[in-house]
Amino acid sequence: MKVTIVADALTDALENQFGLADRVVDADALENSVQRFRERGIVLPRFSQLADPTTIDPSLVGDADHNGPDARNLWRVHWYNNLAGGRVDVPDHVVLPSELTGVASPIIAVFGDRFPMITAHKVLAAYSCLAPRVVTGQFDPTRHRAVWPSTGNYARGGIAISRIMASRGVAILPEGMSQERFDWLDRWCENPAEDVIRTTGTESNVKEIYDACNELALDDENFILNQFSEFGNHLGHHRVTGRALGHVFETVRAASGRDLRLAAFTSATGSAGTIAAGDRLKDDYGARIVAVEALECPTMLENGFGEHNIQGIGDKHIPLIHNVMNTDVVCAISDRSTDDLDVLFNTAAGRAHLVEKMGVDPAVVATLEHFGFSAIANVLAAIKTARLLDLGPDDAIITVATDGAALYPSERAKTLAQRFGGGVDATDAAAIAGEHLMHLSTEYMIDCTEADRRRIFNLGYYTWVEQQGTPFELFEQRRHQSFWQGLRRYVDIWDTMIDEFNARVAAG
Repeated sequence: MKVTIVADALTDALENQFGLADRVVDADALENSVQRFRERGIVLPRFSQLADPTTIDPSLVGDADHNGPDARNLWRVHWYNNLAGGRVDVPDHVVLPSELTGVASPIIAVFGDRFPMITAHKVLAAYSCLAPRVVTGQFDPTRHRAVWPSTGNYARGGIAISRIMASRGVAILPEGMSQERFDWLDRWCENPAEDVIRTTGTESNVKEIYDACNELALDDENFILNQFSEFGNHLGHHRVTGRALGHVFETVRAASGRDLRLAAFTSATGSAGTIAAGDRLKDDYGARIVAVEALECPTMLENGFGEHNIQGIGDKHIPLIHNVMNTDVVCAISDRSTDDLDVLFNTAAGRAHLVEKMGVDPAVVATLEHFGFSAIANVLAAIKTARLLDLGPDDAIITVATDGAALYPSERAKTLAQRFGGGVDATDAAAIAGEHLMHLSTEYMIDCTEADRRRIFNLGYYTWVEQQGTPFELFEQRRHQSFWQGLRRYVDIWDTMIDEFNARVAAG
């Protein structure tokens, strides 16, 4: 009897708390969603279609404004867009040369600001969390408010999709995030005074976000879509982002004329959704997985704490969906580096130094406006990884530029005012490049042993079991790769359910 009770509790947690349903949970809610989607003309893409957009009929996108709240933009929630919203054969990317990075290894960065509506790849995470909840009848857009806890971009992605469905969305994010994020939310939320909840602190204050969610969850009309524990976030990136990055690597390898190997993938952990692509890249290419965090809040590195400004990374906890036991390297990057390099990449003096003094191709320099703070951190981690692992010119590293510099002008103005007297000159540019690019060391890194992985994994106990009520048995199952491999069956099941859902919508 006890075994049955435990099994039932785990099933309930997997379905309701963590988004892993493989059946229709509420038929009435599902029917309400069918009616709403029929009214709004919404068709859901399968994960397999987002992974391979060549399978998407272009007429499904039509003339939809890629920056607008148009349901057809769901068919653009993939990596194969250009800046105008058109489809490309290979995801837009840049290969950063040694003149910029100071290492021989080619560093490939894939651009996330090509995603629709929010110009950041987090709209994929939002879709990956919400779509399974809709087609299993757990989320009812006619009744529920979708609550999106985030440090910025995920909440924006959730608000965009909520608006498409004519469903009320609520963004929860720290008050210290960039003004541009709040400006966007003010434009997209119907009632931003009530539906944009600003919690205390900055990137590092994730528990305060959880506390706000727990309070909202007392009202059963609030549906919490917690990206840090929704396994749809992990699975969407494994299926969609993992394939896209592999395609980019294959393209770069073919163009290089050399037998490149994919040595590593670097990803800021944040909610630990994107880093799930590393699981696929390790399976397919043997790439090592490098988890990136802020030096000012060295959670994985030192079980530490603090605050930082690498926006897009939430710290002081280990996300439940982080496959810690498959992580190979931990790398901490200072927010001073990301702040200063944002200035170098986006000022005339900085760009002139890169071209004239460092010999970086102007075409490469022109792409640097597509690197936001966490993107810069990912690149710096790639440089440090190349040095730590003694990688050479045939060892490629791949990463993602999660969003672009367009989200950070207000933060850049603060950096310029606080550290550079309002502007930078040639001397400042040389100092920034020297300190934060050319002289990067392998300090603040761990080449993980099994004991290191266990230590980091165990740290998650305090957040998820003690504070958030995760069943201990489920928490422990995550130590084993068989657990993560077993999750992948859900994506195919959800695709089948999406087809069935769309058929019901069309039948009306």
